[in-house]
Amino acid sequence: MDLTPRPGTPPPPPGQAYAPHAYQPPYHYPHPETPAETTTRLRPIRTRHPARTATAAACVVLGLGLIGGAATGAWLTSDSSADPAAHSAYTVGRSAWHSVPVDTLFPRTLNGNGAGPGGADRVWTRIAVAPDSGCRAALDPLLARTLGPVGCARMLRATYTDATSSSVTTVGVIFTEGDTEAMRALSTRFTDQHLDRRTDLMPRTYPAKGTVAAGFGDRQRASWSVHILTEAPVIVFAVSGFADGRTVTDPQPVSKATAVNATTAAAQAGLGHEAKGISDRIERGLRRTITDLTEKPE
Repeated sequence: MDLTPRPGTPPPPPGQAYAPHAYQPPYHYPHPETPAETTTRLRPIRTRHPARTATAAACVVLGLGLIGGAATGAWLTSDSSADPAAHSAYTVGRSAWHSVPVDTLFPRTLNGNGAGPGGADRVWTRIAVAPDSGCRAALDPLLARTLGPVGCARMLRATYTDATSSSVTTVGVIFTEGDTEAMRALSTRFTDQHLDRRTDLMPRTYPAKGTVAAGFGDRQRASWSVHILTEAPVIVFAVSGFADGRTVTDPQPVSKATAVNATTAAAQAGLGHEAKGISDRIERGLRRTITDLTEKPE
């Protein structure tokens, strides 16, 4: 009987021999570690420093404060009763004086179909554009004070002449600093008190040198209009006169100079229609421009 232990059989306990043919459980050698089974040593976790903890907490508090402040500011500045379109028109309109091209604001040629006396057609040509300015130098002191509640951000003016060069008209656009409430209040005051009819509230002319309007001064003013817009911070005015520089002693507002029974020289010459026709077309163009800019996608 072969008592030689089988390969891989562990040695017997001390004082015992191998039992013949006794069952011996096989001994399995451990498999070597593979790279996939190797455990990466974890880095020790450092104790959090008190200063860092305080800084993190402060950042959280600051972030929450900024978010809360922004939300509160949005809530305070929003007005559920305000018209968003009107607010946008005021924002756009207030900056239109430097963002709208001069040829858009004051076209080189204006077509006045049916704008003359008896529905006659008119064509006006721009002969001069004044540099943008404030209102004090371009308005009579009393008119400047009357418009004072809405402020004056900027004024732009241009002078036109008719196809025969016999009349000249200065049209102006005042971009105000007033809000919707202020513009409506001023418009109501002009209407209720008929301020647009007072000769001491006539706008001034722009007598451009070297043109047919060179002699168009204060004493040559024949008819005028002043219109306060309420959907935008804008005032549009116009004042007309004879191109030959003659003095006018009885100027009339547009409302009277365009009346059917008007007999003054200004009315007979159609100067009321000149001021009204040019003013209306400049105003319409500006309204369209502001509307287009308001509806323009961001």
